Amino acid sequence: MKHLVIGIAGGTGSGKTTLTRRVVAQLDPASVVVIQHDSYYKDIALYGGITPEEVNFDHPDALETDLFVEHLRELKKGHSVDIPVYDFTTHHRQPLRRTVDPKEIVIVDGILIFADRRLRELMDVRLFVDADADERLIRRIERDMSERGRSIASVIDQYRRTVKPMHEQFVEPSKQWADIIIPRGGENAVASEMVVTRIHTMLGALAVP
Repeated sequence: MKHLVIGIAGGTGSGKTTLTRRVVAQLDPASVVVIQHDSYYKDIALYGGITPEEVNFDHPDALETDLFVEHLRELKKGHSVDIPVYDFTTHHRQPLRRTVDPKEIVIVDGILIFADRRLRELMDVRLFVDADADERLIRRIERDMSERGRSIASVIDQYRRTVKPMHEQFVEPSKQWADIIIPRGGENAVASEMVVTRIHTMLGALAVP
């Protein structure tokens, strides 16, 4: 079986998850698996006792990308992998891992996945989800407060200290590696339909002997 890897990048709160859900909903669930780069955040214990507020989680060094690359390569070879399970409330990896089996379509999601050449080279299609900066900030505030127990003050402080600077340094420049830039985030239903059509076309080509 040949495996098609779709990379979906974009700034925090841009609508990557929404686009991913739209695309997956139009595909055979048995043929697709989704992996988030966020699962590979390093355990807070590796930082030598500093608090989460002192960690720059938006810098590439905060993620174990070497392991992520290794897992994608194994999936493309048809091998199952055990990916980390990261707790965004405690900033610790959980003892149990999630076993992911190779599927025909592998969707990779993350803000920094185009910033690493090794990851880019493993992708067959690269999509960058674009959205207004104010809208991205609002979505991040809503997500972190409802899902991660954060205060609005802490979210805004982190945004000013690391999220915005890292977006400008790493995320926005990585847009140049995208095959398609999707405006208006995951709300762009037309774009998701076009992506699905392209996926079917590429799968058809892979099936040709």
